[in-house]
Amino acid sequence: MTVRIHTLSNGFRVATEHMPGLQSASVGVWVTAGGRHETPKQNGIAHFLEHMAFKGTKRRNALEIAEAIEDVGGYINAYTSREVTAYYARVLKEDVPLAMDVIGDILMNPVFDPKEIEVERGVILQEIGQALDTPDDVIFDWLQERAYQDQPLGRTILGPEERVQSFGREDLSGFVGQHYGPERMILAAAGGVDHDEIVKLAEEMFGHMKPGPKMTELSASFSGGEFRQEKTLEQAHFALGLESPNYCSPEIYTAQIYSVALGGGMSSRLFQEVREKRGLCYTIYSSAGAYADSGMTTIYAGTSGDQIADLADITIDELKRAAEDMSAKEIERARVQMKAGMLMGLESPSSRAERLARMVSIWGRVPGLEETVEKIDAVTDADVRAFAEHMAVSAPAAMALYGPISAAPDLGKLQERRAA
Repeated sequence: MTVRIHTLSNGFRVATEHMPGLQSASVGVWVTAGGRHETPKQNGIAHFLEHMAFKGTKRRNALEIAEAIEDVGGYINAYTSREVTAYYARVLKEDVPLAMDVIGDILMNPVFDPKEIEVERGVILQEIGQALDTPDDVIFDWLQERAYQDQPLGRTILGPEERVQSFGREDLSGFVGQHYGPERMILAAAGGVDHDEIVKLAEEMFGHMKPGPKMTELSASFSGGEFRQEKTLEQAHFALGLESPNYCSPEIYTAQIYSVALGGGMSSRLFQEVREKRGLCYTIYSSAGAYADSGMTTIYAGTSGDQIADLADITIDELKRAAEDMSAKEIERARVQMKAGMLMGLESPSSRAERLARMVSIWGRVPGLEETVEKIDAVTDADVRAFAEHMAVSAPAAMALYGPISAAPDLGKLQERRAA
């Protein structure tokens, strides 16, 4: 594997990784303009813009965009997160120039046809409705809102219906003008790719762009709090968030190992105690998420309304027990799971391209896998136990509950249980 990085004179960055023997490639552009870069009045516009990318350019209509890639057996898609918006394609290696041309076209030449805006507005409103009808999706938005109250990082990516209803052509083009400068774009390609060819094509497509305006980004602050919504559902949904390290923190690998040991698999503490021994739920897990300046370890479970109190209490008890007696064997198992998951997940060019873009956006470089593995291996048992103690007792917390939750303790009660 060969990773190479090049920066155009206008700040546009190109990162490639050649994967010998592959007949396909993944190529895309990651823009550091996501939900957290919106003003309150813009909430949801980054996601709306992502949808509009495929609705027509000065050179292609919506059908021609899809046909250009699918006529060669490829796949094109996009996503919006709180920190980035990505546009990417997977094609055979000989079709990489075509994929770059299509992606460059939708980024550089969108028309934002008013008729297409109305069509896509309806699609997004349906997407919002679907999310609201999916309890184990919407509860994480509510948890995020409580964890980062009155902050860009706490707002939903889809945006509220009233905002989506109001966006027009000028709003979309204005957001592009604000945030889609070359210095905020990373072209990442992995698989059967040639770095020099990719750089040449990038220069032709993006080299003429002028840097965008400097934007002041609001830093995130974990505030914590509680959200509860009673509703007649089959299950009571429980999500607990604890403040964790950001992805530049030296503790990020400790947080990830801890999260895997706590609730990352069938052998984890939460799964064994709550599901296997007590039968309180079908699904329970924990995950360590991170942003540029904050992070949150999340525990999620769904159970019946008459068992939600037991589930919440036992979750707190397991947090405390992990701080007292998490064994070296558990920590090592979590470490191995984490390394294996990372390495197995990087066996596809799509995953490699995603990693290239993420690492360049965070570090300005792409650490070798050996370097990452060394950092994971450098985390000691004492590090994990000390982190577990912090999470059990003093880490700021947020909670979201949805469904038949009248019997569930409030966050204050759970905090008392943590301190007891």
